[in-house]
Amino acid sequence: MTLATLSEVLQPALKEGYAVAGLVVLGWEDARAYVAAAEAEAAPVILQAGPGCRAHTPLPVLATMFRTLAEGASVPVVAHLDHGYTADECRAAIDCGFTSVMFDGSRTPLAQNIEETAAIVEMARAAGVSCEGEIGFVGYAEGEASAHTDPQDAARFAQETGVDAMAISVGNVHLQETAAAGIDLVALRAIEDVTDVPLVIHGGSGVPFELRRELARTSKISKFNIGTELRMAFGRALREAVNRDPARYDRLSILKETEAPVCDAARAAIRALGAAAAG
Repeated sequence: MTLATLSEVLQPALKEGYAVAGLVVLGWEDARAYVAAAEAEAAPVILQAGPGCRAHTPLPVLATMFRTLAEGASVPVVAHLDHGYTADECRAAIDCGFTSVMFDGSRTPLAQNIEETAAIVEMARAAGVSCEGEIGFVGYAEGEASAHTDPQDAARFAQETGVDAMAISVGNVHLQETAAAGIDLVALRAIEDVTDVPLVIHGGSGVPFELRRELARTSKISKFNIGTELRMAFGRALREAVNRDPARYDRLSILKETEAPVCDAARAAIRALGAAAAG
């Protein structure tokens, strides 16, 4: 069994100059493809259950799915709750067997975010689980606007919460379908100057591959969340599978044809972060 905590995979990444892919799961087929991709690249992987996924599939089912995949994997697999908005959500994930939780208090005032995140860090640590927090606000393409992370706020947040990883807003945006996000390198370096906590980029699909490679190698960014580009790979493969034989109705045979293309896309995302052969 290679179930791991977030800290167990991010600390080596921070020290050795690569980043780990946090891959957004929506179902069994993509989760299985992600682990296959990680094994093919000999890299650790973080399976992430976000709010959309949790609205469709109950947390206990997701925890069992992630842990089952980890048990058969040859590389470290993290079972991660992404964007938990309440202490109850995080507690439920920990009770179900997740090895990492992300508490998102980024929409609240700084003092409240620190207080609530620190409490969840304490709860998680008591259970042997890692905790990621967010300072600043990462917005959404064609949705809520971002609020950039202030370096001094980041320093205070990291010190007073004790988080294992810190998501920051430096030009990255959720749900971008094209790799066009410009990372504010000046802001990133200012944040790096005041903290040693592994940093996280949400909305990684919007960051061009070459920039991902550079940041993974030369910065304290140790985790990139990748979702949209993998959903697009799944959608293209599903349409092709359906259209290949319009008379076919067996969902298992149709969905099976999505796994290889999603695996290929996940392998490319993992390789771009320099994590190959790090597992």
